[in-house]
Amino acid sequence: MRVRGAQHYPHLSTPPRSVDGRACAFLALVALGAGCSGSTAPAAGTLAFAVDPTSTTSGVSISPPVQVEIRDPAGVRQTTASDPVTLAIGTNPSGAVLLGTATVNAANGVATFPGLAISKPGRGFTLAAASGNLVSTTSAAFNVVLGLAALAAGGGHTCGSTAGGVAYCWGLNNAGRLGNGTLLDSNVPVAVSGGLSFSAITAGGGHVCGLATGGAAYCWGYNADGEIGNGTTTNSSVPAPVSGGLTLVSLSAGGGVGDHTCGLTTNGTAYCWGANTAGQLGNGTIVASDVPVLVSGGLTFATLSGGGAHTCGVTTGSVAYCWGSNVERQLGNGTTTSSSVPVPVSGGLTFATLAAGGAHVCGITTGGVAYCWGNNSYKQLGNGGTTNDSLPTLVSGGLTFAAASAGLFHTCARTTGGAAYCWGDNSAGQLGTGTTSSSGVPAPVTGGLGFIELTAGQFHTCGLTNGAAAYCWGNNGPGQLGDGTNTSSNIPVLVLLIP
Repeated sequence: MRVRGAQHYPHLSTPPRSVDGRACAFLALVALGAGCSGSTAPAAGTLAFAVDPTSTTSGVSISPPVQVEIRDPAGVRQTTASDPVTLAIGTNPSGAVLLGTATVNAANGVATFPGLAISKPGRGFTLAAASGNLVSTTSAAFNVVLGLAALAAGGGHTCGSTAGGVAYCWGLNNAGRLGNGTLLDSNVPVAVSGGLSFSAITAGGGHVCGLATGGAAYCWGYNADGEIGNGTTTNSSVPAPVSGGLTLVSLSAGGGVGDHTCGLTTNGTAYCWGANTAGQLGNGTIVASDVPVLVSGGLTFATLSGGGAHTCGVTTGSVAYCWGSNVERQLGNGTTTSSSVPVPVSGGLTFATLAAGGAHVCGITTGGVAYCWGNNSYKQLGNGGTTNDSLPTLVSGGLTFAAASAGLFHTCARTTGGAAYCWGDNSAGQLGTGTTSSSGVPAPVTGGLGFIELTAGQFHTCGLTNGAAAYCWGNNGPGQLGDGTNTSSNIPVLVLLIP
């Protein structure tokens, strides 16, 4: 008797084996009892991460959301699968807890996990995915960093403070500007010594100052011109209290021809200390001071910003004043004459905030319009040209900005929606546009991140997202980007703040 179906396998005495046993069982049935030798159980489907977790901030949702696919034995997504998938922390370097909904039913074969977060920072976390008898899988490794509440970029170094007031610095550490009691550079954040709690922090060319809870100021780093303000000209690698017993509400450190620092008291009175080569202390002299001196004029300020050898401020009435060097027209009063006392910026504009750079200034009006003045050799005025301007000139692009920050030869600003734009010199990638080509008009920072703060250093820039994550871009020779490398980057990289 001839077996039906065996005609397709004339060279075999028994039906063939199958990977999942189904073909074997079928042939055995039609062969009227011909058995299968060595038949195997059906192979299980698998899980695979379609979107791996990315490095994130502790307690903040992982973005984009993690996705896990259900796949068949051949690795093809099973579009009809709706199995529940559960995630758990695999590698757990800090004993963290997974926050958010960890079990999700797949839709069209994909389980999406919005709102997942890791409770503690650490390096090399992984997530493990499981679902019934499906083959489980583990994600790629990722880091979880500590969030920051404030950020300040200086000359080759960067500092920040957490919501709890703990200060960290990274990058160049000559003169002790990292504040950790050493002179060793660091390409990852290191804790500032002293156990102080800071509500604000500012970085100059070679020094850093922090505002402690209660309004006392402390500074550290380079001090040859008295910019630490502690009555000496000796560098300090740990925070030193600023002399005078002032209660301050804000600080701003400048850096250029020597460094200086300025602060505002609770009633809006301005004090400055440090280098005074061009009158940037604003007290009517060009004599340096290693203790705070009162800025002349009796003005009441709402904000201050220290630049290279000049300082600017906005009064409580939204009027802009600048003082110090005016060689590059950075005082904005239509002249090139320096001034050791505040002079009003021309044009009658009402400003919400000002940002003083190396030899230029940019301001945001109360209506969110950006104007810049001063040196424009590197296109840092953002008006498409390279001509210096002694009067406020409109920044191109028609964008509405919330705040700006000026570096040595570049400027960055964030829109009211949190988008970052930069313009000017880009030789080290400090514009964050993915290139090293300079731009005379505002260019969007790559990555689509939303920022609540931007800070421009000499040749790098940093930003703080609304998820408390810090990103930096630009020059990274001594490690001022804080990503664990010394490689410069023309796009934002995550600061690895992992205590």
